[in-house]
Amino acid sequence: MATSPASAPVTRRDRAPARSPWSVPLAVLLVLVGVFATGAGLGRTVGPLDWAAGPAQSQRAAEQRAGLSASRPVRLAAPTIKVSAAVNPVGQAPDGSIDVPPLSRHHETGWYDRGPTPGEPGRAVIVGHVDSRSGPSVFHDLHRLKAGDRIEVTRDDRKVVVFTVESVEHFDKSNLPADRVYGDEGTPALRLITCGGEWVGGRTGYADNVIAFATLAEIREP
Repeated sequence: MATSPASAPVTRRDRAPARSPWSVPLAVLLVLVGVFATGAGLGRTVGPLDWAAGPAQSQRAAEQRAGLSASRPVRLAAPTIKVSAAVNPVGQAPDGSIDVPPLSRHHETGWYDRGPTPGEPGRAVIVGHVDSRSGPSVFHDLHRLKAGDRIEVTRDDRKVVVFTVESVEHFDKSNLPADRVYGDEGTPALRLITCGGEWVGGRTGYADNVIAFATLAEIREP
C-alpha cells in the first residue's frame, strides 16, 4: 500500500546528500511494482527556432535549455487527456521503490523528490495511480498521450514549465529502463509513470509500467 507523501517542499540542497548519481531508488527493479493497482502492495544542435530567432530570443532559449534552479512542482496539466491535478512530493517506499500518493488521494500526482524538479537539468519524475477501488485515477489515460502533446507543470515559484511528449512506452516491471528514466544532468526533461498491461494481482498488481517521455518545450515566467 502507498504511504502519505511528505508535505514540506524539498530543495536541491536538502536532497543532495541523499541522492545517488542517477537518483535511482534502492530497489530499482521494484520501482512502482503494485502501488498503482487497486489497493495492491514506479549535446543538442541548433534547431529551426534558434535559426529563426533573433539574438535575444536565442539567448533566452539557451538559458531555458540550461535549466532553472530548484522549485517544487505544485500542479500538472495534460490537456489532451483532461488531466489537471495537484502535485505533492513523494520519496521512497519502505521497499525502496518510488512512493505514491495514498489511494485516498488517487486524483493527485507525486513528484519524486530525490530527483530534479521540473525545469532543472535532468529528468523530473512524476507518478500517479491508474485506478482505485472506486474507479479511474489521475493517470488512467496516460497511455493515450501522443508524440507532440503538451504537458504543463506549474512550480512553487509560479513559473510554468512546458514539456512536449516524445513517446509513451510500456515496460515489464522487471525491466524498467533506469538509464532513460532517471538522471540529474542534461536538458530538462519529464517522465510521467503509472501502471498498465495485464492485471496479475498480489504485490505486482499490473504487469507493466506505462511511461511518457517528454522534453522541454518552453518556460513561462510569472
